Amino acid sequence: VDLIFKRDIKISSRMKKIYEGKAKITYAKSAHQVVAVYKDVDTAFNNLKKGSIKNKGVINNSISSYLFDLLNNCNIPTHFLKKINQKSQLLKKVDIIPIEVLVRNYFAGSLSKKFGVKEGTPLSDTLIEYCLKSDELGDPHISSEHILNIGLCSFDELELIDEYSLRINDILRGIFYSIGINLIDFKLEFGVCKKTKKVILADEISPDTCRLWDIKTNKKLDKDRFRRDLGNVEEAYQEVFERLNIK
Repeated sequence: VDLIFKRDIKISSRMKKIYEGKAKITYAKSAHQVVAVYKDVDTAFNNLKKGSIKNKGVINNSISSYLFDLLNNCNIPTHFLKKINQKSQLLKKVDIIPIEVLVRNYFAGSLSKKFGVKEGTPLSDTLIEYCLKSDELGDPHISSEHILNIGLCSFDELELIDEYSLRINDILRGIFYSIGINLIDFKLEFGVCKKTKKVILADEISPDTCRLWDIKTNKKLDKDRFRRDLGNVEEAYQEVFERLNIK
């Protein structure tokens, strides 16, 4: 762990920090590339609840790097270039589109509360929802009409985001199902690549951004263990890592 920390310090000392989010710090490497360093901090409810989870940065970096590499190989354009070390990734530089895309396969979380439907109830079809990416406003749900009227992205870009989101869902559901996990729902973010000016997948895919339930027991293997004070958060994240058999 000390070696990992020293490498991260070495990275940050050579490059300018351009953004620090809840889960990662981003450093400028060149005009078209950045380095993201994953943190062990965990947050929930728009940063109102905070904590620290041992090895979270290492685990999430490994899982996200693995899944983004698979998506790249499935012709889903992403910002991921390579994993640098246990906590860091080399990424294409993007201008983030300020929309959080929620892809839902089952009722859970806010969707269950909103409609009074038991968590774990399957949806008849995959549901895509959008939130405005704004901690200050509480990430409010918005419609496609809001997105287009406010000018968060163009009609063509939104169509592409929807298309990619459904394809990503199909790929990820298959990957997780093969290791005995149901992909309940997940969050995606997209950006416009600085170099190509095209819409590509950004952010991360990990137990922080997905609801992952064991197929047989419905055991939660994701951030809900932190949100709901269920305990054994690191163990759950580690279990996802181990089931994916990441080398």
